[in-house]
Amino acid sequence: MKVGRPSKTIIVKEYQLEIGKVQVFEDYMVSIFDEGTTITQEGLFQILGIIEIHFRNKNFGFISLRKHSYAIDPMTYIQLREISNLKALAVVSIKEIDMHNFNIEKLFYKKTMKFFINIDNALIWIKRRVRSTKAA
Repeated sequence: MKVGRPSKTIIVKEYQLEIGKVQVFEDYMVSIFDEGTTITQEGLFQILGIIEIHFRNKNFGFISLRKHSYAIDPMTYIQLREISNLKALAVVSIKEIDMHNFNIEKLFYKKTMKFFINIDNALIWIKRRVRSTKAA
């Protein structure tokens, strides 16, 4: 799996949270959560704060780069789906278990969400989704 950011992409801000790292770009954000952590309501509140700071009145996408194994409280997806300007959510991993988990996570999220094994393809998809919703 190719990890890192594509060339000519500038990180607007990087946050080191207790649960991992969040990188904010112009119209999307990337999370890289720590090995063994559990994403709960508390961790989600930190992410919601970042969203409020950088994307308050702006459509954006979210990429979950699954470099490590961690757990997610499914209730966080119910809260995430209520963010009206979050237009696309991508999960990037080469691990089969992450693909299985993704299929379960989709049941809770119920909005536009896609699985990728390559971050470049995820970025193309995210940017396309965010751009198409701006025109609408």
